[in-house]
Amino acid sequence: MSVPARAYVGLGSNLEDPRAQIERAFAALARLPHSRLIARSSLYRSAPVGFPAQPDFINAAAALATTLAPRALLAALLELERRQGRVRAGPRFGPRTLDLDLLLYDRLVLATGGLTLPHPRLHERAFVLYPLAEIAPGLEVPGRGPVERLLAGCRGQTVERLAPAQLERE
Repeated sequence: MSVPARAYVGLGSNLEDPRAQIERAFAALARLPHSRLIARSSLYRSAPVGFPAQPDFINAAAALATTLAPRALLAALLELERRQGRVRAGPRFGPRTLDLDLLLYDRLVLATGGLTLPHPRLHERAFVLYPLAEIAPGLEVPGRGPVERLLAGCRGQTVERLAPAQLERE
């Protein structure tokens, strides 16, 4: 049996009860074959990026130990999105029921059709970096540096960590 890789997944939703979408996605990630959910972040609220005329997003991050190859893991993530009603139509960066991004896969650097690792915009998005820093303090993004340093370059982006009491009132 091969040694599991450490993979990090970004989660986001802003349609059809986003908080529930993220919670269902965490549950689905915990059931992925040949994988184990080893960490999950708090939920964060963030303003949309790239297409501002839409509701705020609920974001989170997950860490997996997996023996799935990167492409197989990506295919599994896309299938989870589809099962939760994700339709890949409309504007890029537009509203969605669920977005699962494969952010990192060990220290692999890869750029092939349909898969780039690390995720190409990871280093410039606070809504990804805050949850990652929570579940993996000291995490290094290959070619970019530590997550904490990358966060310093994201000043001005509005990201709010949701406390459990806030989650219950929404």
